[in-house]
Amino acid sequence: MGTMLVPMLLESGYEVRVLDQLTYTGVGLLAHFRNPRFEFLKGDVRDSRTVQDAVKDCDVVVHLAAIVGFPACRKYSQLAEEVNVGGTKNIATAVARDRLVLFGSTGSNYGAVTDQICTEETPLNPVSLYAQTKATAEQHLLENCRTVAYRFATGFGLSPRMRLDLLVNDFVFTALKLRYLVVYEKHFMRSFIHVYDMARAFLFAIDNSRRMIGQIYNVGAETMNCSKQQMCELIRTKLDYYVHYADVGEDPDKRHYVVSYKKISDLGYRTSISLEEGIDELVRGMEALDMRSPYSNV
Repeated sequence: MGTMLVPMLLESGYEVRVLDQLTYTGVGLLAHFRNPRFEFLKGDVRDSRTVQDAVKDCDVVVHLAAIVGFPACRKYSQLAEEVNVGGTKNIATAVARDRLVLFGSTGSNYGAVTDQICTEETPLNPVSLYAQTKATAEQHLLENCRTVAYRFATGFGLSPRMRLDLLVNDFVFTALKLRYLVVYEKHFMRSFIHVYDMARAFLFAIDNSRRMIGQIYNVGAETMNCSKQQMCELIRTKLDYYVHYADVGEDPDKRHYVVSYKKISDLGYRTSISLEEGIDELVRGMEALDMRSPYSNV
């Protein structure tokens, strides 16, 4: 998401400093180095001194540093704890209550909720290490900083730092390359948001921070609450492929929920890219480009 957000901030006239360990090369940031309002620090959010240097003289801290997603956190569990929780505590200590912190949290915190629509007041039931670490980090920031926490729907869409481990991106990629898709627990509900709209949400928070500080917001759109089967059938309107809905077996990522986005929409934020538009974009991009393992978090 950072590679989408940075150009938006620069285009809006902000001075931007990025702290990044460059785990995924950082190629998506190269175009910004000619901009005098862009500064880059290579470093690790787990190092408290590095974090102190990174936030020096900043008015707003956008906290995106994390081991992201169910598969990556399962594979690198200790690192996930160190980065997602330990790194967040370093940021909270460095910033205290002096500056605004915008935190990229996740709707995964809701886990498996089958009998209600999730609002920001719904009790959390994280079922993965990723969600558990994000929920802990979210609570710590809200208790110790001037924070706006965003529980994002699952991201999708093309970006300079492309990810194929995201559900929509993965399904489109597999359907396009293999023409065959196996789906477990087809009725499980998920909620989605284009990565462009995720980045836009942070600019919205900067512009509306006085109304939003100290609050949690679900970020997405009710129109993109859908089952895995509904998503597969939408992809099938764009691609000729076979989908097998398996009766035996299960998805190890057990998230299952429907989310309300009324709280942030009442403030004026709306997503701009539909799931269908995003799938069209993915098909066109993936047909044109050679996308393989480097684009995955795992």
